[in-house]
Amino acid sequence: MEISLVRHGKSIWAENKAITCKEFKDWVLKYDLNGVFEEEIYPTETIKKITIAKVIITSDLERSIKSAEFLKPNCVTYLDQLFRETEVPFPNINFLGLKLKPKIWAVILRCIWLVGYSRECESLSAAKIRAERASKILIKFAQEHNNIVLIGHGFFNILIAKELQKIGWKSNKKPSSKHWQSNTYSMNN
Repeated sequence: MEISLVRHGKSIWAENKAITCKEFKDWVLKYDLNGVFEEEIYPTETIKKITIAKVIITSDLERSIKSAEFLKPNCVTYLDQLFRETEVPFPNINFLGLKLKPKIWAVILRCIWLVGYSRECESLSAAKIRAERASKILIKFAQEHNNIVLIGHGFFNILIAKELQKIGWKSNKKPSSKHWQSNTYSMNN
């Protein structure tokens, strides 16, 4: 049995001007509504895993769905919001009008989320519980279909990978947060 975790492709939403923390909340909403760029070439390992997969699973976010369409056109996918990326908190403070690039806000807000701040979003402990539920669903699909692929999101895929490892699933590499990269976990029957 194999479960391959793939991070979606690079988002079409590429607005990169410096913005306030409050503006970053709107930026994230637009990021969630957009698909991904189609690539000329995809990683060989990812294509191999997609080709043999009996089931492809995605989150309900456009970048995950479109990535599946690019990797395996006309494929039937199982779509579930359970596999969405973990959110970041949006503090209710102005930061004195500080403007930063979206990637910088993402890092800052992810860091404060990791240390326990989760205003208006799922906490890290709740995300871990969701990852445990997600891993159980993936295992059920793998038991039924042998080879499956989840086209998900960087941070949540890492949480799922940790859950799979806890119960004995093995991988020969660390989880990747690079676009289009696959990481496969196997369990001997």
